[in-house]
Amino acid sequence: MRTIWLLVAVLLLAGCSGTPLAPERSVRASSQDSRVQYIVLHYTSSNLAESLATLSRGQVSSHYLIGEDGHVWQLVDDHARAWHAGESQWQGRTYLNATSLGIELVNLGYTDEADGTRRWHAYDPRQIRALKALLAELLQRHQLGPERVLGHSDIAPGRKVDPGPLFPWTELAAEGLAQAPSERAIAQARLTLASQVPTADWFAERLKKLGYLAPWYVLTADSEHTQLRKALSAFQLRYRPNDFNGEPDLASAALLAALTDQ
Repeated sequence: MRTIWLLVAVLLLAGCSGTPLAPERSVRASSQDSRVQYIVLHYTSSNLAESLATLSRGQVSSHYLIGEDGHVWQLVDDHARAWHAGESQWQGRTYLNATSLGIELVNLGYTDEADGTRRWHAYDPRQIRALKALLAELLQRHQLGPERVLGHSDIAPGRKVDPGPLFPWTELAAEGLAQAPSERAIAQARLTLASQVPTADWFAERLKKLGYLAPWYVLTADSEHTQLRKALSAFQLRYRPNDFNGEPDLASAALLAALTDQ
């Protein structure tokens, strides 16, 4: 009996140390897509050395980092999750670390001057050229449309303002790397609105449709001054960066209508 048990033990050990399982891959499911559903753009608020240290050894991370000279670092593989989005929401999805790629651009963001004004820092053209090349590759790799390229301010209204008002969204949109309404669509929306600023409910529904407000958002007396204003400010920062005070107006309505009607 002892001999039999020794034989069983030897066979079990042999099985454990054998060739690892090799799954059959000749048949593949058609119902699948990339884990990556969005690409989120950030600025680092620090110089290159500090940015590299923070993103590689700190509590936050990003898939890609682009220096001011256009040099690109990949810090996290596309298939892995980086900690760049934080508390976030877009089109009903929350905590977008799980479904997005993060791209950080080395940029100080803004400086608050002694006179109370805020000075925003411009992006280096070399950096933007590198970003365009990277975005084109990533959109192709993950089969995403330009509407899936977002700013941190889009997914975290009121909490984040990067990549800021000097980020060249229209330049990216001109090359099919980001979303922007056409001038024709904006002009048509102005005609349809007939110089009338829509209601707060109208703005809430349009922002919800675009993605800024979660589908379960309900406009109430308590949230009208908070959620809606933050979302509208984030929208303005993206599409009308010269004025993002969060107040409903005709220009913002035309932009919203042009984007949500197309």
